[in-house]
Amino acid sequence: MIYLAIIVGCIIGAIVGTNAPMIPYSYSIFLAIGVIAALDSVLGGVSSILKKNFDFIIFITGFFCNAILAMLLTYLGQKLNVDIYIAAIFVFINRMFINLTIIRRYYVEKWSNKIEQTKKKILSKDKKV
Repeated sequence: MIYLAIIVGCIIGAIVGTNAPMIPYSYSIFLAIGVIAALDSVLGGVSSILKKNFDFIIFITGFFCNAILAMLLTYLGQKLNVDIYIAAIFVFINRMFINLTIIRRYYVEKWSNKIEQTKKKILSKDKKV
């Protein structure tokens, strides 16, 4: 099911990306910080699925609230002539690395357990012979 959602999302993203108008340079920083915030939310969602405590409402609200807050901070920073968005980038990138570590650790442990079980099966078959 998750693979189907990923494939559909990629297809929709490719279609929208080829048909969307070009974003002016002055807005590119807003889009970049919004994408970073959205990626943080997606990795957090995947991490919570693996931990078995995923809540769709929390995911959706976090997705939009993080992106909007990050863009508002960027706007405020531009008005004050202070690069506040760098703090948001630092926080979101840090959280992405933490979530990626959780995801990586989950799959490494899963594969290690599978290898151990395979080794035990082979050893038990060898002992019977």
